[in-house]
Amino acid sequence: MKYTTRRKAILLLADGTIFYGKSVANQEGTSFGEVCFNTGMTGYQEIFTDPSYYGQLMVTTNAHIGNYGTTSAENESEGIKIAGLICKNFSYDYSREIADKSLEEFLAENKLMAISDVDTRALVSYIRDNGAMNAVISTDVDNIEGLKKQLAESPDMNGLELASKVSTKEPYFYGNENATYKVAALDIGIKRNILRNITSRDVYVKVFPYNATFEEMQAWNPDGYFLSNGPGDPKPLVEAQTVAKEIIKRDLPLFGICLGHQVIAIANGVSTFKMHNGHRGINHPVMNLATGKGEITSQNHGFAVNRAEAEANVELEISHVHLNDKTVAGLRMKNKNCFSVQYHPEASPGPHDSAYLFDQFIENIKKTK
Repeated sequence: MKYTTRRKAILLLADGTIFYGKSVANQEGTSFGEVCFNTGMTGYQEIFTDPSYYGQLMVTTNAHIGNYGTTSAENESEGIKIAGLICKNFSYDYSREIADKSLEEFLAENKLMAISDVDTRALVSYIRDNGAMNAVISTDVDNIEGLKKQLAESPDMNGLELASKVSTKEPYFYGNENATYKVAALDIGIKRNILRNITSRDVYVKVFPYNATFEEMQAWNPDGYFLSNGPGDPKPLVEAQTVAKEIIKRDLPLFGICLGHQVIAIANGVSTFKMHNGHRGINHPVMNLATGKGEITSQNHGFAVNRAEAEANVELEISHVHLNDKTVAGLRMKNKNCFSVQYHPEASPGPHDSAYLFDQFIENIKKTK
């Protein structure tokens, strides 16, 4: 459906800067979150349903969003997790054979506020220069002062615990119960395609809530442990850090991705920090320091591991480095069966350069089984 007349809308940043646009599908409403941008040219449905984006207003840098519709098979979780969408051109029509609905219908089902006709090139340039910050998108364009007041009261992402908002409430199983190996996964924002990648390697997974104890996970007698991706600051995740410490202490096979990678770093006494504007996209170059090979990776994180502290830690080895800014993209423990990466090797969306990491995890399990 096309709309000839749509409500005016604004994006108001925490520093008072305003960008103008129009509401998608003539929506009316207001949504708050931290503004960030993704540089991917495709994969918008996977991005919108990725739990790692919980609480964020997503700016898409691709000029056209919605042109290939949506299909339920590409959801990374139950429903949309972003707080709102900001784009340049919103496509109400789509032309993809396997799509089961338009992006407009998908957003409406999930009650997501979205605005289009925003100068996203100027907006992304501004965020790059000034950093990620809280923001609000709204059709209440005549209430700027009121929106500013509400925005000032919004919680800052720094120090914010969000894993509890997206984690499963009860443990559940994924995969073939007759598989050779068993992996206990701590859900601090897990994506479905990560589970697919693990279970496709002859693994049966039991997924545990974010606050599960090591004893609860160990009681299932798994062959290996996994710490998932997820949203928010890793520092408040004390329970997950405790789980990581207990697994490491016993030298059990452990693999962490994204937020899980940061939790493993903290469990080893290495701090994390909030980045200027984070890494979000499917074209991030990473160097594997063991092989000397480059990888194009899918990334989505606003926090990173302190490189100086990681280099000074005698128990750790930096295994991968982001080539754009030299931040830590992977860690390996020298004397323990534990490794982690900052990016998303399941690549949903994205390239498959890093899929070997799942094989590496299974090989580590085989060595101890």
